[in-house]
Amino acid sequence: MKKYFNYIALPALALGLVACEPEFDNDITENQDFYTSGSADFSSYVSVGNSLTAGFADGALYITGQENSYPNIMAQQFALAGGGSFSQPLVSDNLGGLTLGGMQITENRFVLATDAEGNPGPARLTGTPTTEVSNIVAGPFNNVGVPGAKSFHLVAPGYGNVAGVATGQANPYFARFASSANTTVMAEAVAANPTFFSLWIGNNDILGFATSGGAGADQAGNLDPSTYGPNDITDPNVFASVYSQEVAALTSTGAQGALINIPDVTSIPFFTTVPSQAIPLDEETAATLNASFAAYNTQVLPGLASFGVITAEEAAARQINFSAGANFITIQDEDLTDISTIVQGAPFNLDPITAALLSQLRQTTNDDLIPLTTAGVLGTIDEAYVGFLVSQGLPVEQAGLLAINGVSRPLQDQFVLTTQEQALVTAAQTQYNATIQALASANGLAYVDARTALQNVANGGVAFSGGILSSQFVTGGAFSLDGVHPSPRGYAFTANAVISAINNTYGSTIPGVDIGDYATVTISNDVN
Repeated sequence: MKKYFNYIALPALALGLVACEPEFDNDITENQDFYTSGSADFSSYVSVGNSLTAGFADGALYITGQENSYPNIMAQQFALAGGGSFSQPLVSDNLGGLTLGGMQITENRFVLATDAEGNPGPARLTGTPTTEVSNIVAGPFNNVGVPGAKSFHLVAPGYGNVAGVATGQANPYFARFASSANTTVMAEAVAANPTFFSLWIGNNDILGFATSGGAGADQAGNLDPSTYGPNDITDPNVFASVYSQEVAALTSTGAQGALINIPDVTSIPFFTTVPSQAIPLDEETAATLNASFAAYNTQVLPGLASFGVITAEEAAARQINFSAGANFITIQDEDLTDISTIVQGAPFNLDPITAALLSQLRQTTNDDLIPLTTAGVLGTIDEAYVGFLVSQGLPVEQAGLLAINGVSRPLQDQFVLTTQEQALVTAAQTQYNATIQALASANGLAYVDARTALQNVANGGVAFSGGILSSQFVTGGAFSLDGVHPSPRGYAFTANAVISAINNTYGSTIPGVDIGDYATVTISNDVN
């Protein structure tokens, strides 16, 4: 699509972006007797969870990411105090894509590249991946993190059935290491005979809803997860039930462990990189746009308020105004009153397409969250709407000005996470975390407050020996190029947070790692 203007540029890249391999400060053989396990037994450590456990990063699962997963980093440190070997279902390459029957079914990873105009940004690494889902790798494995898994998926038979991958009934990441077609993720975890475990699950139970801009549904009150869509919020009672089952299974043989809570979506750059005021306009363009919305602001909205169709407060919130400089994004908000049919008749007499355009129109506020993926849509031209306007007699240039996505042409609701949608996410997350904390307390397990840890990263950053770790996209160092999953440095920070909670609970003295020894993002020009 044609880009009408560039709305945002990535900050200048810091020298600290150069990738490096992890180095562990402590020599295992020299310090074997110095570090202690306390009352914990790390001889067989098993990690259970989703993409965050698997080491997913940059929009894909690849070998380097898996090697820098927080459980693998922790296992290296556990080895200082009696920890055993730690096996992972490694993929076949560093491209990150998956194939099924030779056909690529997931995309390759992002790397940082520059476009033809010299602007830095994420781009997919080119090449044909070699990880074939049907080539099942034999376990048992210590890391049973499954990208994409929600809480209830961990106890679902058939979630790793290769035959169900093509139809969406099974998970390709689990299918490639599941020991049988009808096994469950929890069964695989228990088969590894854990003496110690970590469980981090529940992020995806709200994250799909959030990253899709609230395109799913809040399933609170629906206790049948088989009826849920991929972007729905899991009912808190369903979460509590399956999470309790998972903890019971992992502790059934006396294993100790750590439970990790769910961070806020506002802690990740996927929701904090694109500002609500992302539309730069000059004075002339702003004036032209204001003229096109004049009747809407001065006649339609006051008229609807006077007839009692909408409140005066809603009429004020729906005003569309532009000025020279940075402007708020124009969106359709499904939580507003639908006026599309009302404004077609007297006294407004608008044509059906214009009426639909204005139906739930407003501009964003500073309280709205704009997903990172919206960046690819903002400022592009809606060519179909241009065609309609030209058919109505408008010159092409004027039609183009009135069809700019996010400006004169509102973005659909999935391109913004509104305050109402954020409230749904927060409500579910709060209940999930209450369940996690209660079960940690009831079972004598370590409770890891990842929510607070990532808030600290997001709010000013966290100091380490090499600088400050923050959630600033690309330059902050904590997150990979998908804006959701950590970088190796971010996973090292996570490992340290978990180790700290374990030490506090079990009296162990496991050392953390120097997060400055870990990479941030991968720079490459080998992309299209």
